[in-house]
Amino acid sequence: MERDHADVVLEYIGANVHRLRVRLGLSQEALAEAADISTGFLQRVERGKTNVGVVVLVRLADALGVEPGVLLRRAVLPEVTRGRPRSTRAKRPPSR
Repeated sequence: MERDHADVVLEYIGANVHRLRVRLGLSQEALAEAADISTGFLQRVERGKTNVGVVVLVRLADALGVEPGVLLRRAVLPEVTRGRPRSTRAKRPPSR
């Protein structure tokens, strides 16, 4: 069964919001606060699982420092991984 075009666009929005948020080093909480939306709603947006109205699209774009049209560009949702991200810090050798 072919997916609805609107569902595909919602995935583009989610992928673009996620990519830009990570690039800017923002947490979901920080972006949600800046866009005046709940963190739970932002999580659903980033997964492409909720409809985004024009007002929310503009708020997210403003909070990310881009034009709203940027969020509509083709993009691929990142693979979802559960749990805390692994530390990128180098492990220190054990002290003696």
